[in-house]
Amino acid sequence: MDLRQAVRFVARNRRAVMHTYRADGGPQLSPVLAGVDGEGRVIVSTRETTAKVANLRRRPEAALCVFTEAFFGEWVRVSGPVEIVSMPEALEPLIDYYRRVAGEHPDWREYAEAMERERRVLLRMTVTEAAGSIRPDGDA
Repeated sequence: MDLRQAVRFVARNRRAVMHTYRADGGPQLSPVLAGVDGEGRVIVSTRETTAKVANLRRRPEAALCVFTEAFFGEWVRVSGPVEIVSMPEALEPLIDYYRRVAGEHPDWREYAEAMERERRVLLRMTVTEAAGSIRPDGDA
């Protein structure tokens, strides 16, 4: 599957399940909302204290299964290395993430305070592999 086509699908379909590797090598799966940043990387917001962040600090690679709101139908699996951006460097990328997945926030100061309080990080995946079932034109 064409990587650009898969990333375009992720940009339009935010619901996903992220796979990371536990310390014993087994799978750890988490539901997430995914977006795509201006450089074409898949982005996810999460808390610093989650299992997926601990897993990614040990083994910085992941996969996401991304699907439409209808759930059944088109989907993609993207995978690749993941960078963890922690606070305070994460604040501007988290604002960009929010805009891409939800639009404008009614109070950006409140949002910034929540990101600090929740110890949010931004995960950035460089997609190196993709597979799935989407229309060839990628207009899902």
